[in-house]
Amino acid sequence: MTEVKGRGKQSEKARQTRRRIVDAARELFVEQGYGATTLQAVAARGQVAVQTIYFTFGNKRSLLKEVVDSTIAGDDEPVATMDRPWFREAARAPTARAQLREHVRGTRQIIGRIAPVMEVFRTAAAIDPDIADMWEDPDPRFTVQSAAAKALVAKPDARPGLSARQAADVLYGQLSPELYLVFVRQRAWSPRKWERWAYEALCAQLCS
Repeated sequence: MTEVKGRGKQSEKARQTRRRIVDAARELFVEQGYGATTLQAVAARGQVAVQTIYFTFGNKRSLLKEVVDSTIAGDDEPVATMDRPWFREAARAPTARAQLREHVRGTRQIIGRIAPVMEVFRTAAAIDPDIADMWEDPDPRFTVQSAAAKALVAKPDARPGLSARQAADVLYGQLSPELYLVFVRQRAWSPRKWERWAYEALCAQLCS
């Protein structure tokens, strides 16, 4: 029993260390950019040895992937977006409007976290083309919106003749981090104002 408890404590300590590294990397990537951030700087801010970063992640490219993935999720649990309770509950909503309300609310929370990091990612991918190849799915965001669209077009108040592909394209464009930043950062909208606008705009396009 003591040995099991010991392993549990070690596992939790390793998880906390991993989280500190990821949080430090996220902050520095956003503040300084991917190219200018060194693993030594991440180690200093995360209060770990740089060897710990190499042992845990291997290199800066893999660390960036973890930053992106954990920022999308909002935690370090290995649960895909489509398996998250908020997404499943939205997809089960009885009407398209009800689904959109929950889907936009959940997406807004993700975009609020990920938008600054996606700017880092795009710059990093321009410097290092191998970064984009680290994801098996070339566009996981479109995969999520496609799943939402398939559920939406089956609702009784979905726009007649609306295909799942068209709905996915509209969701993908309307709920993009780039468009979010236009309104929230450039036009100084509050995130909740953006959420209301996105919901109303999507209802006008996707609902009868």
